[in-house]
Amino acid sequence: MRRRWYVLLPGLLLTAGLMVAVAVVVPITYQSQSTVVLLNSQKATVAYDGNPFLSTQTSLTGMADSLARNLNSDGSVRELKSRGAKGTFEAKLADNAQGPLMWLTVTGTDKAAVLKSDRVLTEYAKERLDQFQKEQSVAPKAMIRMQTVVPPQNPVAQTKTRLEYMIMVGGLGLVLSMTIAFYVEARKRSRKPEPEPEPEARGAEPEKERTAPGRSTGPSVVEETLAIRRPPSWSRSAENGPAAAEPKAPQPVMAVTSAAEPLDEESTHGHRPRTGQRDR
Repeated sequence: MRRRWYVLLPGLLLTAGLMVAVAVVVPITYQSQSTVVLLNSQKATVAYDGNPFLSTQTSLTGMADSLARNLNSDGSVRELKSRGAKGTFEAKLADNAQGPLMWLTVTGTDKAAVLKSDRVLTEYAKERLDQFQKEQSVAPKAMIRMQTVVPPQNPVAQTKTRLEYMIMVGGLGLVLSMTIAFYVEARKRSRKPEPEPEPEARGAEPEKERTAPGRSTGPSVVEETLAIRRPPSWSRSAENGPAAAEPKAPQPVMAVTSAAEPLDEESTHGHRPRTGQRDR
């Protein structure tokens, strides 16, 4: 891997550049949130000495859900933007709430505008609640009321989205850089030529080829000597006894000539045979 630094280094630099570009292009978002609660009507709280927090009904939660759906509609979004609100608006029931609590959230890139828009959304939610009940000709003392529990909070930076993009780009760039470096390394190794044989080894092979046929051509000198040093005919006739008197077929010239050589004296231990036996 160190030998392919010229491939890996540009990939890492490109990845770092892409991460910086993501940090610049993807802006930081801010979020502000408020919490409101729906309270029972004045008429319904008479039995509780006018305390609305002691009179909670299931119908209030249903009304809160209906109001949240209306605030998320396209008509409400257009109305909010016409009042100067900017960003993304969201209204929903509060998580793990044990009553008719609602979260009103605004998200945007301008910190000051987000806080202003959340205030506009909170006021507009109260207006929409009163408008629903007036459309149904509900008496003022029987109307459900809205109370702000948590006012719009100072916007908080949301860096999760930008951080996710940066991690994704960095991981993808690193994987691609490593893959390209390994690919170049594999291609480089596959193109290496095979080592040539040494000169000594190449010179020894023809010599073996030249000497090998010579060994198998013709009988050796030892075999020729053994063929010449055959025992004479008179020696074999003396050992065979009476069978030596029988006429023999004429011996070849090579056999007669070999009998006259000094090697015969060695086979008879210095005793020369008679002329009659040699003629045979």
